Amino acid sequence: MVSNELENIFLSASIPLNNRDAKYFGSADVISIRDAVIALTTALVPHYRIIWGGHPSITPLINYVMQKIEKKIQDHFILYQSDFFSDYFPEDNNQFDNIITTERLADKEKSLELMRKEMLSNNFVAGIFIGGMEGVEIEYEMFTKLHPTAITLPIASTGAAAKIIFEKIESKDMDLVSNFAYMSLFQEKIINKLK
Repeated sequence: MVSNELENIFLSASIPLNNRDAKYFGSADVISIRDAVIALTTALVPHYRIIWGGHPSITPLINYVMQKIEKKIQDHFILYQSDFFSDYFPEDNNQFDNIITTERLADKEKSLELMRKEMLSNNFVAGIFIGGMEGVEIEYEMFTKLHPTAITLPIASTGAAAKIIFEKIESKDMDLVSNFAYMSLFQEKIINKLK
């Protein structure tokens, strides 16, 4: 578990693959997923720490933003990875000082479950869910159980798992469907609310 003065934001995101479940790929908006991750990182990093489970489509986007910000901000990022996937870690992982690698267990699902449990044992003020597949749905369920008072934002405009999650929740904030100005969305829904 990580601790110091920065508050933590959990990010669960991925770009669905066309050779996996069609229910995710069919509604995914890849441009919106990319834009939302870049905007989230740009808007929130000066104020918060982003914690996420490394995904080869998301970590490079976060690294891109980190390289553009000139301040020393390494402590604003914590990247979790499971050793089960060590042969597939993207090169961008090497750009982050704070990587927590969890133990490789008997199979992929057990290894992922362990990583998620350790990652979500941190304290969070918000969780943001962008695009994604079944992993994003699993992480949403875990996050809301472990952090019931945290702000949760399934960004439905990015489609895929985030849209499925949004459609299941009772209290719907339609900005999460219609507002593609992600910088201002995160300013309004996270920064302004947590002041």
